[in-house]
Amino acid sequence: MYYFPQQPPYLLLAIGLFIAVTSGVGLSGTLKIIVQKWQKNSTEKSESRFYAQQLLVPFIGITVGVSLFLYSGLAIFGFPTIIALGIGLPLSLLTCLLVWLQLSSMLSFAKNQGMQALDLDSLS
Repeated sequence: MYYFPQQPPYLLLAIGLFIAVTSGVGLSGTLKIIVQKWQKNSTEKSESRFYAQQLLVPFIGITVGVSLFLYSGLAIFGFPTIIALGIGLPLSLLTCLLVWLQLSSMLSFAKNQGMQALDLDSLS
């Protein structure tokens, strides 16, 4: 027996994509401001926890948007709601958690070693 949703969540798909993209733009802008502050105040030691708190709100927005987008995409392709949530939510949360850990690791590395340490073009 096949499952065909009566009303696929196309609107939720668009809303999730919109939330993720706008939060990504916000995260990008916040990262640029943080790096500019680091370049201006290179002698001053600042708390990396403060910068992580500034980045947390846009990143949570990205996580919510990606979760909603993934759930909606699975529901559109015929997965029942509970299965779409069971697959989409853990997958997106785990992925976003790993990205957050990598981002915080790279920010602390760049803060301690300098931005020149991240220049991968010079390795070739």
